[in-house]
Amino acid sequence: MKPEVTTVMGGYVGTLFGSILPHLNSEYSMGDTGLMAMSFMMMAQEYDRAADIRLQENEDMRAVFAHAADIIDNVGLATLLRKAASGVDASMRVSALNAANDELKAVLIELHAYVEHSKAHWAPELEMRIWSVICAGTERRKLDFPKLF
Repeated sequence: MKPEVTTVMGGYVGTLFGSILPHLNSEYSMGDTGLMAMSFMMMAQEYDRAADIRLQENEDMRAVFAHAADIIDNVGLATLLRKAASGVDASMRVSALNAANDELKAVLIELHAYVEHSKAHWAPELEMRIWSVICAGTERRKLDFPKLF
């Protein structure tokens, strides 16, 4: 048998809330136990979706970079965007995906700053695409808090 992390964490949450928390008589201990249980729930969610979120974010940013490289009027930035757009995620390890994600976000910030100050006709549409990527990433990372009681 190979238990999934989400199953194990769910078991911990059930034990903490169902078996341990009701028997504690110290508010401090109850608070700590509740916090640990909530942390386990969040870790289980993140474990299950972490790679998928980062892969999608990286793909979304690279698509914006490929589009932007063809329309912006800054040669140096366009070169940087083409390089970032042509990258690939070589490993599915979350640490490797995080490193790539961090690098891509630095490029996205640079592009966004440039676009915000541009008066070019393409700037408003490109800024909307950038915001779309940012908002989608935020939505993907939201945690679900189940009703416990």
